Amino acid sequence: MLVVGSQPAALNSTMADHSQNFYERLKLAGTLLLLGLAGYLLYGFWQSQGQPLDKAFFYDLSEKKLFVASRTSIPPIPGINNSEADGVRAVVISTNGQAADKTSRRIAYLETYGPELRAQMVAAQATGTSPEMGREAAMAQRLVCRPQELKWHAMNTPEAEQIVNEWLALGPGGGPATLCSP
Repeated sequence: MLVVGSQPAALNSTMADHSQNFYERLKLAGTLLLLGLAGYLLYGFWQSQGQPLDKAFFYDLSEKKLFVASRTSIPPIPGINNSEADGVRAVVISTNGQAADKTSRRIAYLETYGPELRAQMVAAQATGTSPEMGREAAMAQRLVCRPQELKWHAMNTPEAEQIVNEWLALGPGGGPATLCSP
């Protein structure tokens, strides 16, 4: 007697094993592909973030112009056109949330150091140590101002606190503006 449509049990089991192995391999290949893609995207993100930028914005007080110098420079530094130490750090923001949009950039505030703090910071940078000056004394020697006023205030004063925090409401929707880097 001939039975149609019936296969031996061993053949059915072998086909099921092959089918299961195929799907397991397909899942494994898909997982590896997704992990590879995630790794690639993560690597790209890390590359775009990179090391901290080695440049910063500075402002030449006599020329009234922004320029770029090493982030490790301790202001005041020589400005654009001569050896006069009239270059101070500039905190530059974008008011529309797009740091790349140069038309929306403006200087939030300027920062420099008093002579004693600057000397200690230069010495500390050269030796790889910390400045000897205490935090309170250093805050009194760290000076900020608005670029349009150029009246310097010690960082430990209410005026300085107001200047340093003003940009937090200049961004889109009254939120923080975006910090810009060169």
